[in-house]
Amino acid sequence: MTKKILIGLAFSPNLKANLHEGIRTANMFDAELITVHVGKKDATKEKDLQNILKEAPTLQKNLKTIWEEGDPVTVILKTCVAERIDLLIIGALQKENLYKYYVGSIARKLTRKAPCSVFLLIKPSVERVPCKHIVVNGLEDEKTPETIKYAFDAANNLGCKRVTIVEEIRPTELDVKVSDDKTLKEATLNKERIEQREDLRVRSILKDINTNDIIVKTQSIFGKRGYSIGHYAKVKRADLLVMNKPQKTGVLDRIFPHDLEHILSELPTDVLIVK
Repeated sequence: MTKKILIGLAFSPNLKANLHEGIRTANMFDAELITVHVGKKDATKEKDLQNILKEAPTLQKNLKTIWEEGDPVTVILKTCVAERIDLLIIGALQKENLYKYYVGSIARKLTRKAPCSVFLLIKPSVERVPCKHIVVNGLEDEKTPETIKYAFDAANNLGCKRVTIVEEIRPTELDVKVSDDKTLKEATLNKERIEQREDLRVRSILKDINTNDIIVKTQSIFGKRGYSIGHYAKVKRADLLVMNKPQKTGVLDRIFPHDLEHILSELPTDVLIVK
């Protein structure tokens, strides 16, 4: 359950949109909103913040504001722990350049290290943009059932009527080298068996989730994890992509991209990463 949401704010052109998105998300989850401003507090900034809040949607629960100087990543991570945050909202670059890919942007560092779920916004807006299609990963992982449940909770709160569960399957699972008609048929049958197996697994997860009034589709994709679902979400113009929190965060994952690293380098849409 999401009880506390933290949003890191900077005094930039996106401040108003980010704050509005944070308030809408907090209301969606009926959660307390905490804002952290990394930088020196002064009367002008505080006045600007109050003016933005006057124009923002009404917050259903309390708003707590924290001002602290220091390294943005360190301050935000420390605040997540101190305030026992359930969801961190941060803005992100839709596509990182080569330098930032290897060095790591603030959004990438926070996504790797945050002790809670992370909501990456690529196009925050003052006025709410309707969410029409959510894509969620259905890969075989112990975290997946909770991630799928989280996606449907978000769909119900956002009024979204369409959810696609994508089962990413490694091509090596086919384990057939096609060289003639016989091996082609064998590969086709093997692919169908795998797709049926994955569909049954996902359907068993859905038994415990309320999917009323939502169009649910399952889609098996053979390809590299992370890249495949990101490409699918982009092609289908999904409004939100929901994923499991990455398990590996070492240097090798940045050199040899692993799962979410593909998505983090080129966000296809807003991304919600569930811990």
